[in-house]
Amino acid sequence: MSQTLGSRWTNRKSKREPMKGLNPGVRKTGVVRGRVWPFHIWLTITALLIAFPLLYAMLISTQTNAEIFSFQLTPGSALADNFNAVWFQRDFAGAMWNSAVQSVIVTGGKTVLALLAGLAFVYFKFRGKWIVFFLVLITLMMPTEVMILAMFRMVSGFGWQDTMASITVPFLASATGAFLFRQHFANMPVELLEASQIDGASPVKYLVKVLIPISWNVIAALFVIQFVYTWNMFLWPSLIIRDESQQVVQVALQTLTNIDGSLNYGPLMLAAVIASIPPALFFMAMQKPFMSGFSIGQDK
Repeated sequence: MSQTLGSRWTNRKSKREPMKGLNPGVRKTGVVRGRVWPFHIWLTITALLIAFPLLYAMLISTQTNAEIFSFQLTPGSALADNFNAVWFQRDFAGAMWNSAVQSVIVTGGKTVLALLAGLAFVYFKFRGKWIVFFLVLITLMMPTEVMILAMFRMVSGFGWQDTMASITVPFLASATGAFLFRQHFANMPVELLEASQIDGASPVKYLVKVLIPISWNVIAALFVIQFVYTWNMFLWPSLIIRDESQQVVQVALQTLTNIDGSLNYGPLMLAAVIASIPPALFFMAMQKPFMSGFSIGQDK
């Protein structure tokens, strides 16, 4: 009897029969073998549709107006001329440098001030704290266009026109960043604060030594969002900056609509492609911590 049972168990183990009700063609992930290719085709088509405007802009950037209007689908012959008109004749490199400096200053200032605001709203007790926090949240409902006249008068009164201060100082504070770090710090374990207090750490040391090292994902997410927002800024620089040598990249793009007295699409598209490279590279460099910043709550 035991020998019969043993032989049956050996035979079943060697044959590796599948369990009843389970399709042997189904993987552990639930995807049926041999039926994955439709998803890849669909994703490839979707990616091409999303990338089509950029690919078409890259194609137009190499062509003349005659080649564009003839619907030529191969690279044109005017890439060198278009690059010379954009990079040297219109000093597009200077505009990109101005935008890079502006984006770094604004993004760094917003991140530092947002960290300090989040620390104050969570770990400090003072009168009217919730009223101040409520007033900060109200500014989230006020776009820049609502405050632009008051900002223009204030900045003009300071004599900051045509300076880097006019496009950086008014945007150093961020209600979005303050709210983000306030919510993030509020979810931190209380034991971290108690341990730091026992060690005699000051609030600034607690921020630098404890909070910031475990908040890099949130910092990176805010950094990427604010960098792209500042890089794409157009309305305020076009109003406060009159000197072309101090102008930013988005306003410089608008001036490229008129080259040699006419609208040339090739230089304009080339400048648009060049202007999209720094934010794309920055996002690719910060992609991993940026995506982790949105899912950090799942780890708690």
